[in-house]
Amino acid sequence: MKAFTYKRATTPAEAAAAAARTPGARFIAGGTNLLDLMKLEIETPAHLVDVNSLALDRIEATPDGGLRVGALVRNTDLAADARVRRDYAVLSRALLSGASGQLRNKATTAGNLLQRTRCYYFYDTNMPCNKRQPGSGCSAIGGFSRHHAVVGASEACIATYPGDMAVAMRVLDAQIETVRPDGGMRTIPIADFHRLPGATPHVEHALEPGELITHVKLPRPPGGAQVYRKVRDRSSYAFALVSVAAIVQPDGSGRVALGGVAHKPWRVEAAEQQIRSGARAVADGLLAGARTTEYNAFKIALVQRTLAAVLADTKKA
Repeated sequence: MKAFTYKRATTPAEAAAAAARTPGARFIAGGTNLLDLMKLEIETPAHLVDVNSLALDRIEATPDGGLRVGALVRNTDLAADARVRRDYAVLSRALLSGASGQLRNKATTAGNLLQRTRCYYFYDTNMPCNKRQPGSGCSAIGGFSRHHAVVGASEACIATYPGDMAVAMRVLDAQIETVRPDGGMRTIPIADFHRLPGATPHVEHALEPGELITHVKLPRPPGGAQVYRKVRDRSSYAFALVSVAAIVQPDGSGRVALGGVAHKPWRVEAAEQQIRSGARAVADGLLAGARTTEYNAFKIALVQRTLAAVLADTKKA
């Protein structure tokens, strides 16, 4: 790990301004992803801005009947909140599918949204990776790609977004609130937050340099039957091969988002119009234009089967 300087911020605006003053600075809260990347020298920030002292660790009701989740709310606390368990069950279930109990006790809401890919080649600094070193090439293309993307990928990168929480937040239409270095605030729909790789896979999200996530806003409870199902190589502490977040209403309408298949939580609203026609029709819409490899072609059938199981579960709920 390389040497770095450190500052503990006392307000969100101060934190954003401090990060903007030093190129390549990073915010640190739980550190469950960043510290690993620093130890491997994948991330080498010259300056860390500690945001743990900011008053962003509460879950509050909003006037429109939703919830406003502070950026520093720990994953365990968010999953266990009675309002989340009752009204946003898909989110609680997604959180409990991630990592381990110890990590969920430390990991934060904002950090979870910003976690980086677990692509083997991204973590192996001996291998070319456009996400780690732009322009160096993508070792996953033509390599072992069992966990890699089947939709939304590019000639520069086929990595997947690894998180569970964001998949549920995508199906809930969450919004991300931020503060900029100049003190200005903005709101980013989660649909626009994570970026597809294109020619710049190292640019992973819509945040500007120094911009700090302060809250995630959940809209009014959507009702309906809510299910999150994660398929992985072992029953715990593993990332998704495929995950499905679904909300289905009594009239058969609903929403579906996928994890483990793309560079971002994957949702195609037009495909949701086919929910009444069954899982195969929805999956065909979600995976239209899929490009697979010999190692990950199984994900097409796995999405269809997992989605069928999820839709069956919503009928029992």
